[in-house]
Amino acid sequence: MRAFILICLCCFILNCEDKQSQKKTNTIAIDSAAIKKEQQKQEETRAESQRKYPYLTDKNAVEFFQEYEKENKENKVRITTNYGDIDILLYNKTKYHRANFVFLTKQKYFDGAQFHRVVKNFIIQGGNSDERKIANKRKQIGRYLLPNDTRQGYTHKRGVISMPSSENENPHKLASPYEFFITQSNQPHLDGDYTIFGKVIKGMNVVDKIASQETDNAEWPLHNIYIKKVEIIN
Repeated sequence: MRAFILICLCCFILNCEDKQSQKKTNTIAIDSAAIKKEQQKQEETRAESQRKYPYLTDKNAVEFFQEYEKENKENKVRITTNYGDIDILLYNKTKYHRANFVFLTKQKYFDGAQFHRVVKNFIIQGGNSDERKIANKRKQIGRYLLPNDTRQGYTHKRGVISMPSSENENPHKLASPYEFFITQSNQPHLDGDYTIFGKVIKGMNVVDKIASQETDNAEWPLHNIYIKKVEIIN
């Protein structure tokens, strides 16, 4: 009987020790998660304080690019792809859209994005990706749309670069600033709906090569077509 009591007592003590150990482990795990969360918060605060430009929204984007274009007059860019280079002349008349493209180029937003929509004899569309790093870049820059500027007399002829509109809750077809499309052929039915802000001055053979690639039913190329980089050129 005494031996039985001793065994029960030992089991009780061991059980208490296990509970204390488990409680201690849980406490450590919770403390570790809290510390990690606080560190992340501090990093985000530090990154925000080091921003050279504001987080862009529908409310401040136009005003921002109105000022930005005055100090950033570049109007030629080179799009380097895994099929070759495409040189673009950006139109000065479409100020906000030119400034937006120059800004995103200098922020290296397009580097690593893809031509994600390809329609032969129609357009190639780039600036998006199914990779998280591109979504993260957008998150850091801001969420905004730009007003259309379709009154400058430009038409969707072969080789122009234009800005698509966001399809989500966008009855006025405001321009989606992170994407662009290049026309492979004349597309007059697009005139008046999308802002043309430049034209290809070299590399239409690359556009044609990209446009000839096979796609799935969603018009996404079967083999990824990467934008290696976009850079300002003289």
